[in-house]
Amino acid sequence: MKDTIVLYPALGSGHLMSMVELGKLIVTQHPSFSITILILTPPNKNTNNKDTTLSPQEHYIASVSATFPSISFHYIPPISLPTKLLTHFITFEIATQSNHHVDNILQSISKTTNLKAVILDFFTYSAYQIATKLEISTYFYYTSGAIALATFLYLPTLHQNAKKRIQDLHMPLRIPGLPKNFTTDDYPDELDSESDEFKILLESAKTMTKSVGIIVNTFDAIEGKALESLNKGLFVPNGTTPTIFSIGPLITSSYGGDENGCLRWLDLQPSKSVVLLSFGSMGRFSKAQLKEIALGLEKSEKRFLWIVRSELDSEELNLEDLLPEGFLERTKENGMVVRNWAPQGAILSHDSIGGFVTHCGWNSVLEAVCEGVPMVAWPLYAEQSLNKVILVEEMKVALELNKSKDGFVSGIELGDRIKELMDSYKGNEIRQMIFKTKISSKEARDQNGSSFVDLTKLIQLFKQKETTSSS
Repeated sequence: MKDTIVLYPALGSGHLMSMVELGKLIVTQHPSFSITILILTPPNKNTNNKDTTLSPQEHYIASVSATFPSISFHYIPPISLPTKLLTHFITFEIATQSNHHVDNILQSISKTTNLKAVILDFFTYSAYQIATKLEISTYFYYTSGAIALATFLYLPTLHQNAKKRIQDLHMPLRIPGLPKNFTTDDYPDELDSESDEFKILLESAKTMTKSVGIIVNTFDAIEGKALESLNKGLFVPNGTTPTIFSIGPLITSSYGGDENGCLRWLDLQPSKSVVLLSFGSMGRFSKAQLKEIALGLEKSEKRFLWIVRSELDSEELNLEDLLPEGFLERTKENGMVVRNWAPQGAILSHDSIGGFVTHCGWNSVLEAVCEGVPMVAWPLYAEQSLNKVILVEEMKVALELNKSKDGFVSGIELGDRIKELMDSYKGNEIRQMIFKTKISSKEARDQNGSSFVDLTKLIQLFKQKETTSSS
C-alpha cells in the first residue's frame, strides 16, 4: 500500500497555499509518498452557484492537481455556522464543527493506504484528538516564522504569570532568541485575555506542544537565534517542546493569469523603478485611508503598482469612486492601480520592481526575501506586528511606517518612506542586506543546506514503520 500523509490547512489563501507547497515539497523530494489535502468550505459559500469562472485559488488548486498526480484534494462539506468569533478566527469554529467529517475521512484513508502522519494548522488543532484516537502521528505546520511561533508557544506561560490582561502589561519579553526590545505590545491587537478567541489560542498552543513535531516556514539564516531557543525549549518552560523542523523558505508558485495586464505594464518600466503596494487577501482600507495612500504615492513621485482592496468592496464601486478625484488621470504615466487581485509572486520576481509596501504577512515577506525586494512594513492584523519587528530590527530589510494610535498612516508619512526606500543611503543599505538574504534563502534549500537537512530528518520520521503521537 502507498504511504500517505494528510495535510489539514486553515481557511484563507495564505494558510492553504503554504500547506499545499509543503505537500509539493514532500512529494518532489520523496515521490514514494502520496498527499491528501483536506479543504474546509467557507461559511455562506453558495455551492449551487452557476458561475463557472475559477477564482485565483481554484486556478492554483487545478494547476497543482494537473502537475502533481500524487496530491489529491478532499473537500469537507460546508456547515451552518452561527459564529461568535472575530472574522480572523472563524476557522477555529468551522474546524471544530467539521471534526466528524475529518474522523470519517481519516478512517477511510487508513483502510486503503499506510497513513503515516497528519499535519495540522494551528487553526485546525481540534483534529489532534481525532488523529490521536486513531493512533496517527500528528505534526503541526506553522505558516509564519520562528519568532511568531515562539511567542505563540509562550502564550500559556505569559498568561499564567500575568497579573492583568496581556494587552495591559506593556512589558518587555526578555527571552533569548527574541529581539531585545520585543514587548507584549508586539502581540496581536486581538489578544484580549478575557475573550473566547484568546481561550481558543491558548488551547491551540498547548495542543501543539503535544505533537510529534512542528514544521515552520523559515530558515536558519534569518531566524537562527529563535530556532535555537525553540529547540532548547525556552518558550515552554513548564513542558516539552516538540522537535522543530525549519524547512523554509516555502513560497507559493505563481498562479492565476494576468487579466489586469500588470506584468505587461511592468515590462515597459525601467529596472528596479516600481514600488508594489499589496496588503494580502484581508488587507482592506477605509476610503479615508485609501485617499492618504493615493496622496502619498503622488508625493513620492515614484512609479507604483497598487493592488486596492476596500472595506467598501462592492462591484458597484469602481476605482474612481474609491480614490481622490483625478488621481488616476494624474498618475497614469507612472502608476497602475488594480482592484482586488494580481499575481503577486510573478510581480515581485519582475526586474522592474524595486520596493514593496507590505502588510508583513509571512508569505509575502518570504516572497520578497527570495526575490531580494526591500520593503516598507505596514502591519495590519494577526502576527504581522511581530513580523515587522523581525524585518526592521533583526533582518534589517525593511523600513517602518509611523502610524497613529488607531493605525492610520498619513500620505506624507507614506510618501517619505517610499522615497527613503528608493533614494536614500539607508534604502541602499537595506537593498544590499536583502540581496545577501536572497542568496542565503537559496543556500538553505540547496542540498546540505539547513532546510534541506531538516526536511530529510522529517521524511525519515514519516518513513518509520511505527510512529505514535506524544501523549
